[in-house]
Amino acid sequence: MTSPVVTVSDRSATAPSGASGSTPRLRTPRRRHSPGRPRRSVLLTVLTGLVLLYSLVPLVWLAISATKTQEGLSRSFGLWFDSDFALWENISETFTYNDGVFTRWLLNTLLYVVLGAGGATFLAVLGGYALAKFDFPGRRAVFAVVIGAVAVPGTALAVPTFLMFSEMGLTNTPWAVIIPSLISPFGLYLMWVFASEAIPTELMEAARIDGAGEVRTFFRVALPLLAPGIVTVLLFTMVATWNNYFLPLVMLKDPDWYPLTLGLNSWNAQAATAGGEAVFNLVVTGSLITILPLIAAFLLLQKYWQSGLAAGSVKE
Repeated sequence: MTSPVVTVSDRSATAPSGASGSTPRLRTPRRRHSPGRPRRSVLLTVLTGLVLLYSLVPLVWLAISATKTQEGLSRSFGLWFDSDFALWENISETFTYNDGVFTRWLLNTLLYVVLGAGGATFLAVLGGYALAKFDFPGRRAVFAVVIGAVAVPGTALAVPTFLMFSEMGLTNTPWAVIIPSLISPFGLYLMWVFASEAIPTELMEAARIDGAGEVRTFFRVALPLLAPGIVTVLLFTMVATWNNYFLPLVMLKDPDWYPLTLGLNSWNAQAATAGGEAVFNLVVTGSLITILPLIAAFLLLQKYWQSGLAAGSVKE
């Protein structure tokens, strides 16, 4: 018996239509990305990791170095502990060294932050609300001035400010640090944008129809809606005032009015003077104590300032 010969033409003829001898390839559906499920990028992940490493390494070095003695700082590796753990001794000595002047510098910094940053936030809220919700002549000119002021660094205005305060006799006083800190063009711009988006005009008109005056409308209706923006501006101005170095350096001469930034720098510089004592362990410990309030403030208020930064990013 002979087996039947099947040719290629016969196979193609008997094959079902649409199947040309190979397994059909199924198209995989594309992944849809949503705000709750963002797109993943290896490059962005690596870059974020590098930025995170760049930010954390100095903090780790600071925390580890604060546990070392003056001799341990020079004999041990920077990113590892010394055999002599002296964190509590360093903290105690930081607050008692030189008749406890560190405590005075800390209180000075709190004074500058409460009056300077608090006042800057209050003025930014009032100005931003007025610019966002009231129409008056010169509004565009004010906008141009605010945008231009944001671009000018504070260090460029330090010397002219010093000359002006010197004429008024306010140098070497706390007012020389507090009054310039009351001006925050970035805070004003941020509150302007936030008030435009967060306060419906219809809600203000309803309050006025019900008989509320402008002051009551602001405090009872607008102010609660501005809470995330207020916290955001307060955090920015607080950090700027807390870390302010150049303005107090220009304005202040009496060490009793120094903030923490100037005081710690004077401790750091005294080792280079004739007969000066090197207290680098106290400088490092004081720096660690200085940043702890800022870290706590950001962690406790992060949900407010994150929503405040996102305000105005989406146009409807």
